[in-house]
Formats: sequence, structure tokens, C-alpha cells
Amino acid sequence: MFFWIISMSLAVIATVSLLLPLFRNTRTAATEDAVSEVDIYREQLAEVERDLERGVLDTSEAERTRTEIARRLLAADKAGSQQTGDAPILASRMTSVLFGVVVVALSGGLYLYVGAPGAQDLPLKARIAAGDEIRANRMSQAEAEELAQAMPRPEIDAPADYLEMVQQLRDIVPTRPEDQAGWRLLARHEAALTNYAAAAAAQAHLVDLVGAQVQITDLERLADYMVAATAGLVTPEAEAVSRQILERDTDNIAARYYLGLLYAQTDRPDVAFRLWKQVIDNGTPEQIHVELAKGQIEDAAWRAGVEYELPRTADLPGPTADQIEDAANMSAEDQGNMIQGMVGRLMDRLANEGGTPEEWARLINALGVLGDTDRALAIWTEAQGVFAGNTEALTEIRAAAQSAGVAQ
Repeated sequence: MFFWIISMSLAVIATVSLLLPLFRNTRTAATEDAVSEVDIYREQLAEVERDLERGVLDTSEAERTRTEIARRLLAADKAGSQQTGDAPILASRMTSVLFGVVVVALSGGLYLYVGAPGAQDLPLKARIAAGDEIRANRMSQAEAEELAQAMPRPEIDAPADYLEMVQQLRDIVPTRPEDQAGWRLLARHEAALTNYAAAAAAQAHLVDLVGAQVQITDLERLADYMVAATAGLVTPEAEAVSRQILERDTDNIAARYYLGLLYAQTDRPDVAFRLWKQVIDNGTPEQIHVELAKGQIEDAAWRAGVEYELPRTADLPGPTADQIEDAANMSAEDQGNMIQGMVGRLMDRLANEGGTPEEWARLINALGVLGDTDRALAIWTEAQGVFAGNTEALTEIRAAAQSAGVAQ
């Protein structure tokens, strides 16, 4: 109610200040100006008479001056005596009042339509408390996975022999509960087939199996699979994994990204912005979590009331102009070897460090040109797991896979 009182008072004050000049009595002011002008001319006539008596003016000059002043005096007296009617002034004032009422009414109606007149004040302390409550009442990993199972998943183009191999892993690995390599392999291939819940379960078993000696990379993969299995929701279990990573690596990019995502999902864009800015500032463009943070940080900044623009990205790595010139002078065999070397280096880097969607698409295209469709298919399958939920990235990579002949 207090907000309404202030808003309507300001609207009325602004409207009145705009319309007040229209209510000024211009007729009275004009008359006063004309009367003042008449007095001036009369004083000038008296001055001419005094000058004539003192001999400053001769008779002919005094007569001409009197005639000119008398003419002006008559004109001023006539202007002051003219009266304008009241009807135009009244109509103007009524129109002004009507206009002011319409402006105030439209302003109030617009707020009723697009605003929230019944909303209560929400100070920062209350928002923080509300965010804490949302985080405390989140769905568990199992509940979120069950909900995500009902959502459509991208179709995976995989050959029959590959699917048969994965099925064999599903049958064999559970019979070998201590086989770390088997569980790691099963988790990766389940993720490649977008079976993220199964991938998360296999990776969680691996983490428990390794115990205190678990590598941070295995914990990162577990967080990746858990969030992918819930269609992007950071559950308490995924948060615990992220915080476990941060206990060992306080600047870890993946963990900071997922904690930022958690706060973005629980109405704390200010915290999300701070975490994602650290991810972008400290990470490299090739890291998938950096790319994901870049796609969301500007919205978080806007919701947090922070002015922020993403820094310009550097050009994608590739052959230099000198390398291209040298390749033009090579034999076909040497060119092929050079391309194979570039492809190999790019493949190693994507496998170890990750990369952008453009680089994954470039690798698939290169393998297709080389006729290595088996590896192109494997990269395409892996990319679908890495970029799960990122429709824009998958669209770009799928186009490359279609060009290479390994996707429909």
C-alpha cells in the first residue's frame, strides 16, 4: 500500500506540474503589460513638453515626436482594452484536466496489468532466507532422475556391434564389483549413450571403490553425470560431490560451475555470478564448464543488478598461414601425414582437456575427410554425452557428423 501511495502521489505531482502553466491568467498579464506600456508613452509625452520649454527641441521637432508617441500610445491603449472571451480558456482548462486524469489512469492500469500490485516487500535478508529454504527442500538425486526420465532424450546413432558391446559390459561388470577399469568403462559408455542415470550409478560405484585415493577427474565426471541425469538440476548429492572437489582443489572449474548453477536455480543470481565469473576468468575456452558459464552469466548478472559483458573470445586454434603455405608445396603423402598429425593433436587435447563445440565439429569433419568414419562415429557418440542438454552445441556437431556420414 505504501508503494501505491508514493507512486500515485508522484504521478499526480508530475501531471500537475506539466498542466499548471495552462491555468495561468494570460489575459490579466497581457492587460497589465499593456497598461505599463501606456504609462511609458505618457511619460514620454510629458518629457517632450519639458524639452520644448527648455528649448532643447524646436516646435517642428516636438510636433513630430508628439505625433509618433501619440500613435504608439493609442495602439497600446487599444491592445489593453481588448478582451478575449472566456470560452476558449475554459475549454482548454477542461481538456487539460481530462488529459491529466487519463494519463494517471492509464499509468495505474498499466501497472495493474504488467506489475504485481499485491506483492509484498522482499528485502535482501528475506531473499537470502528464501533461497536457503529452496536449497534445503530440493529434490533428491533419485527423485530428480525419475522426473528426468519422462523427458525426451536425443536419439543416439550407434552401430549394432557397439550397442552389443555395451550390453556385455552391463552384464559382466556387476559380477566384478572390484574391477575399477570395468566400472570406469561402463560409466563412460553409458554416458555416451545418454544413459546418464546409469552412468552416474556406475561412476559413483567407482568412486566408492577407490575411496580416499579417488582422483579429482573421477569426481568431476561423477558431478557431470549426476547433473546430466537430472536434466541440469543440481541436487544435494551433486552439491556434496562438488564441495568434496573444492575441499581438494579450491579453484576447480567444474565444481565452481555446478555450485554457481545451484545458486542460479535457487534465486541467488548474485552468488551464481561471482562463481561463474571466477570460472570464466580462471578457466580456458576449451573447458566445457567455461562455455556453459559463458552461456548463462550475463543473465545472472542482469538478475543480480550487475553490469557485465563477456570478454571477447580468442580465435579458435588452427594451422598458421605459414603452415598452410608449406602444405601447398607438399606432396600428397606429406599433406596427409601433416593432417593426420593435426587431427591426432586435436583429438588428444579434446580427450584430455575438453574443447568447444566448434573444435569437436572440426575434428569430426577432419576424420570424415580422411575417410576414418569409425573414429568419426566414436567422436560423435562421445560428443553427445559431453554436450548433453546443450541443444545449440549438439546441432552444430550433428551437422559435422552428418557431413562425415556418421549421423542421420
